Amino acid sequence: MQRSAFLKSCLALACSAALSAAMSPAYAAGAAEQLSSGQFTIIAPFPAGGAVDILSRILATGLTEEYKQAAIVDNRPGANGNIGIDMVKRAKPDGHTLLVVPQGNLTINPTLMPKLPYNVFGDFVPVASMGRAANVIAVNPQVPAKTIQELVALSKSKPDSISYASPGVGSSLHLAGELFKDKSGADIMHVAYKGSGQGLNDALGGTIPMLIANMPTVLPHVQSGKLRALAVTDATRSGFLPNVPTLAEAGIPGIAVSSWYGVLAPKNTPPEVVKQLAEDIDKVMKTQAAQNQLKSQGMTPWVVKGDAFGELIRKETALWAPVVKSHHIVAQ
Repeated sequence: MQRSAFLKSCLALACSAALSAAMSPAYAAGAAEQLSSGQFTIIAPFPAGGAVDILSRILATGLTEEYKQAAIVDNRPGANGNIGIDMVKRAKPDGHTLLVVPQGNLTINPTLMPKLPYNVFGDFVPVASMGRAANVIAVNPQVPAKTIQELVALSKSKPDSISYASPGVGSSLHLAGELFKDKSGADIMHVAYKGSGQGLNDALGGTIPMLIANMPTVLPHVQSGKLRALAVTDATRSGFLPNVPTLAEAGIPGIAVSSWYGVLAPKNTPPEVVKQLAEDIDKVMKTQAAQNQLKSQGMTPWVVKGDAFGELIRKETALWAPVVKSHHIVAQ
């Protein structure tokens, strides 16, 4: 018994020593040396010009400045992001190939697409989030509702008369709409578009009365009066529309979701390299240049690192899975 206790004590001390070493300056220096050894490839699995592309270029600039190595942004759109995601899945796990991806690919698609060609935690390691944008529930000004409660009452008084646009079946904005419907009892119908542009145009023109979109999409139109913002789905008000309440403030608690984007590395990337990359992301997102660039897009920096980022992914996956299943949502 004494020998067993002694061995357990030694094992505990060894684990503690290993953990301390992992956090030591020497360990961090080794990670920095590894990251300085070659160029970076940032895979953006969506077309140029969108939020994923913008964040990828911010990250590339930061890594180049930090390690004096070239950092290339490689846009690989197609198959709902799966083409680019697969490239990172198969990449060498040395910290030089990284994936910038929206939340939906991590927290919704695993339930929406059972035959997904990747496993978030089986094939990748979460590094850190980079930024987020509030989701906005907005209506055409001709809709006789100036508050969320008035919209809910209107939908109940005229069943099947209120439909809302989203950028696609199974998108985070579609699911936010279904969650809103569940929590509020609103009688609203979903209309899926292929991307945000056409749905936005139809809402502006009055063809569809309501849409749920992220802040960058609707902000200029709310500011110009062409759309009326009724609420944001985040836990707190947005600095871009400070007079617009949260759903909780509007009397509909239980919804606190936003559109966010994060960075993943291939599975088996050394923990010290992942930790260093997370610190690098935190550093670059605190720069004035990055903050200004995100502000111009209606986004804010938002860095959740390492294990906490992994827990965020798990938590939101658990949030969306029952919404997908209860509404029988199937990828198209």
